[in-house]
This record gives sequence, structure tokens and C-alpha cells, in this order.
Amino acid sequence: MKKYYVLTPGPTPVPPEVAAKTSLPIIHHRTKEFEKIFTEVEEGLKEVFLTQHDIFIIASSGTGAMESAVVNLLSPGDKVLVASCGVFGNRWIKILESYGIKPITYCEEWGKEVSPEKIKDILLKNEDIKVVYTTHTETSTGTVNDIQSISKTIKENSNAILVVDAISGLGGQELRMDDWGVEVVVTGSQKGLMNAPGLAFVAVNERIWPVVEKASLPRFYFDWRQMKKMLSKKQTPFTPAVTLIIGVNEAIKRIKEEGIENLWRYYEKLSFATREAAKALGLEIFSSRPSAVVTAIKSPPTVDSTKLVHMLRDKYGISIADGQDVLKGKIFRIAHMGYINEFDIITCVSAVEKGLSELGYNVEYGKGVSAAESILFS
Repeated sequence: MKKYYVLTPGPTPVPPEVAAKTSLPIIHHRTKEFEKIFTEVEEGLKEVFLTQHDIFIIASSGTGAMESAVVNLLSPGDKVLVASCGVFGNRWIKILESYGIKPITYCEEWGKEVSPEKIKDILLKNEDIKVVYTTHTETSTGTVNDIQSISKTIKENSNAILVVDAISGLGGQELRMDDWGVEVVVTGSQKGLMNAPGLAFVAVNERIWPVVEKASLPRFYFDWRQMKKMLSKKQTPFTPAVTLIIGVNEAIKRIKEEGIENLWRYYEKLSFATREAAKALGLEIFSSRPSAVVTAIKSPPTVDSTKLVHMLRDKYGISIADGQDVLKGKIFRIAHMGYINEFDIITCVSAVEKGLSELGYNVEYGKGVSAAESILFS
């Protein structure tokens, strides 16, 4: 009998208590009942983003939040910088180019973090850069960027606004929006927030509003001005994803009970155990600065990671992720974010041992599991 385990970097498992809330009878969104829930979510999100500023809730994927951070901040001809180290950093480039903005691009070698010093060099040579776009945790490579240092570098060398894609990192990797001086942070519902896909969130500080008012790229659904206006009424401009908002309210309650800093430490422990398990099996970690939310592991030269991922999912019910783009077939990725615990990691490592062995890689059964257990249960 096959059981299913999801250890992909989105969607992640949804806690039963959260799923149960989304199965309740629908309520109308223009009611006091919904306004109460909406307010709870807004206040709870501030404890996850670690901000006192506005947070907008959008019915879209995280990419919709990213697009909103382009159309609300820019006008044709504006100069912007994208600091990328993977597929999702490059998504900023694609969105910008779709609106006719030709960004300055700093693309770091995949598997390495973005360098604040290289950002500084670009800023000093381009004093009119208006916005810097980058990524918190680059899901495609399992790399975490030093957002605190990047923000400090930007503040010391320019007047640019920093926009951070924290779609996979928020809730699982340290991110202090206000303390670090980040102007805009975007995320989605299906990762650290332990909900189904379909919600995006944008946190913005007050510094962006003069820029938003002057921006002239086309916007309608993603207009932050309308979102801010409706926020004061405890509503969204358009029909919200009511059931998902009810679900995320329950998930945030769980996060608050655990404490956000405790969760950061917890996921760091899961990530360390995953990396040590891989090393015990003779495998290499792909990233030079691994994230706490997803681990990217180099597949052995004799094993196509695509085959491994498909086998584990189709034969054993264990869902992990293949590499993307040029890394397809070369790495596999194991998530440890949201509703994933120690025993999920143990199960996954055991399945990886089995899958690698069936694909011809010499595995000493239990070696990876033992390495993980020695960390998780010590």
C-alpha cells in the first residue's frame, strides 16, 4: 500500500487542522465575519515578516506578487538591477523584460550566493538605479543570499529600493524585514506558510509610496494603491480567496505558537541533518551557502536525477524535486519547510538510499539514515 510524502519545495504538506478550516462552508467576503479573519491574518503576517508595515493579500501565485513589485515601482526607461543566482532570480529578469524594462543583470554562478560587493560595484557605476531585485532563498539551487548585508550595501551606496523574493524562504529562514531595512518582501502561501497554492503576500514599507505614485507601468489588478485603500476597510479590492485566507489564518496561529525564531532553528536542524545524510552516502551538496528550507544534492555521475525523482514518486510515493533548467538530471532537491518534520526527513533519506541503489549506485543501507538520526535525535 503506497503512502504519499511531499518533500518538494512547494507545494508543501498542509497540516490537517489547516485543511479542515478550508473545508468549512464558504462565507461572504464583504461581511464583519470575514473582516475579523482578514484582520487576524494581517496582524499574524506581521509577526512572520517581522514588520510593522502594510501587507497586501493577493489571490495569485507568488509570481503575481513579483509582477506587482514591478508594475507598482517602475516607469518605462527606469534603470534597475537584478542580482540573480538561479532560476527564480532570473524570473525577475523575465517579468521586467515583459514590461519593456531592460535591467542591468548580475548573474552569479549557480550554487553560489549573490555578492554584496559586486552589487556595490554596480551601484557605484550606475547612480540612477531605482530598484534592486533579488532572491532570499534561491529554490533552484538550495542557496540562501545574505539579505542583511545586501540591504546594508544598498543603503550605504545608493537610494535604490530593495525588493526581495522570499517565496520559499519566509517562515523557514531568518528574514527580518524592518531590522534589515528591506522595502518590499513578497511570498506565497504554499511553502513556509503551510497552505495550498493560490495566495500571494506583499509587505511594503512607507518609503515606497512616493515611488508608487510616480510609477507609470500599466496596472489594474495588481495596483498597490487600491490595495492600500481597501486595507483600511479590512478588505481586498477584488474577490479574495476566502477559503485560503481562512486556512492561512490557522497556519499562522501554529507558527505563532511555535515562535518564528524557534522555527528558523528547527528548519536549520532539518537541513543540517539532510546534508549530513547526503554526505554519508558519498554525495555532494550543490550550494556553497546552503539554505535552511531546501537542500540541493548533486546526483552521482552514473545516476540521472530525473529518473531518481520519477522513481521515488511513482514507485514509492515520495515526492522530491529534480533540478531545473541546466541542472535538470544533475541534482535533486529535498525540502524541509512548512509542515515537514524529523520523521519525514528520515523516510525521505531512506527512500533516496533505495532509489539510488536501484539505479545502480553503491549504497550502504542505513548509512544516510543513521547520519540524519544522529543529528535529529541527539
